[in-house]
Amino acid sequence: MSDDRHSSFPDASSDRNRAEHVPVTPQTQSPVYQLAFADEGFLCRDELRPVRLQLELLKPQLMLDERGIESTVVMFGGARIPAPADKHKARTQTLADLSHFYDEARLFAQKMTEKSQTTGGRRHVVVTGGGPGVMEAGNRGAVDAGGESVGLNIVLPHEQAPNEYVTPELCFNFHYFAIRKMHFLMRAEAICIFPGGFGTLDEMFEALTLIQTGRMEPMPFVLFGRAFWEKIINWEALADAGTISDQDLELFKFVETADEAIAVIEAWNPQPPRQSLPGRDR
Repeated sequence: MSDDRHSSFPDASSDRNRAEHVPVTPQTQSPVYQLAFADEGFLCRDELRPVRLQLELLKPQLMLDERGIESTVVMFGGARIPAPADKHKARTQTLADLSHFYDEARLFAQKMTEKSQTTGGRRHVVVTGGGPGVMEAGNRGAVDAGGESVGLNIVLPHEQAPNEYVTPELCFNFHYFAIRKMHFLMRAEAICIFPGGFGTLDEMFEALTLIQTGRMEPMPFVLFGRAFWEKIINWEALADAGTISDQDLELFKFVETADEAIAVIEAWNPQPPRQSLPGRDR
């Protein structure tokens, strides 16, 4: 990105270009002669992990700031949930039965993007993990509305290429799950959870824990598909056991459709942040 600020010193890009056009000698060809910030081998050393963490936090932050994005609507959900037209390819009948949530996710993202466009695309911008399934549906819905959406991909041993609907200028790639999770929540104004697997459960419970302990402000938090969520998680058992409070069950709401989720978001009445639990400073 260009920087219009004046400096009396040469900028880093110019010096990097100059350093690439020096006489070829044993000294200039040595890896240690490379500029530190242009030396990929150096940057990938274990000792440079703190620097890489900082870079991975900073790059999306700067790019989103430059695009003027103030807040997001987060969509978490399974990568394996197919579009209804592809449900015959699903590996289980349950996945095929859940395929209608692809359409609900797409419709939800479309309507939220239309809402976002009333603010010039600065608020309520859809953000997904950038992959297939529910993530694809979210980015696709934004395209249906003629708007932009964010994709936060991560490097995995198997496929995790960005879906074709993510806005290219808002398509990021991560090495660290922890930093990716931070970017999901740093600008969040609402969180929507669709049926999914380990990754979805991980993202859901981390966000709920942050709100429960007062480390993140309460916000609209909806779970699509009551039957799915109540089958895999016995929420009331947690409250009955005393491991969570009855009040914690009010942190989220079940919905079935895009319109129900939007109604929850539009009716949201901000509450004061919850107090952190003793000894639970996260």
